[in-house]
Amino acid sequence: MTYVITSLCIGSKDTSCVEVCPVDAIHPAPEDERFDDMEQLFIDPGLCINCDACRTVCPNEAIYARAAVPPEEASSIQRNAAFYA
Repeated sequence: MTYVITSLCIGSKDTSCVEVCPVDAIHPAPEDERFDDMEQLFIDPGLCINCDACRTVCPNEAIYARAAVPPEEASSIQRNAAFYA
């Protein structure tokens, strides 16, 4: 299982999750040139180690385990995967 950042990140793009990720799986980070161009952050499913650190610090409660993404946010799963495709 991996984690997914949902559309609840849009508008905030809080980087608390980037700061606590032990494997640098969340992008774009503030120092990335694409940061300003993206409306939300994404978790790399190939790097995520399911540590839950990102989910617990997200002030927008925008991060879910893939299996627990609410039905109304199901499109976030594909949007997250597309970012890393």
